[in-house]
Amino acid sequence: TTEGYRVICVHDDRQALTAVQEQDIDLIILDIRLPGKDGLELCHELRRMTHVPILFLSSKTSELDKIIGLSMGGDDYISKPFSPREVVARVKAHLRRQRLYENKEKDGNRELNFPGLKIDPLSRKVYVNESLITLSTKEFELLYILAKERKRTFSLDELFQLIWNGDSLGDTRTVMVHISNLRKKIESDPANPRYIITIRGKGYKFNSE
Repeated sequence: TTEGYRVICVHDDRQALTAVQEQDIDLIILDIRLPGKDGLELCHELRRMTHVPILFLSSKTSELDKIIGLSMGGDDYISKPFSPREVVARVKAHLRRQRLYENKEKDGNRELNFPGLKIDPLSRKVYVNESLITLSTKEFELLYILAKERKRTFSLDELFQLIWNGDSLGDTRTVMVHISNLRKKIESDPANPRYIITIRGKGYKFNSE
């Protein structure tokens, strides 16, 4: 592309899965409507294979559609109509955030261990009671920063700025959806979380006890 990116175009779910298995992919853009499996189903399957950012493109604009997309493992959701500049800007932001995160982990890749939970920042793997748990890029980053700074309570805006690398502009629902997804994956009882707890009126905090 004119931005210097190498782009691989696929036309259905089978080609997408093959590309991720055989190519070195840094970011994935999915349309919700695809031949075969739709983008949501494909995202769920891709998330088991890779931790790279996944962006959705869709003509659906309701909050529920966005929540479903994020719940399936997506990291961002761009509603049609959109400008090519907006897509490029978001791609750059996600790739920049990914590089910054990976560089930080090379400098300090200490594994975090808690009762029943292990977080390995080098491999970006999370284990609950020794079982490997599949997380999206943003889910992992949220969990890691909360666990690493476990003495600190983070507001929704702070988490959005740290993980999405920008001002939330009031869109804190994205953070809440990712926290909800995290709890479903790592908590034995998501309604009464053990690890990620809510501090009323302030935000979220990691409980290491």
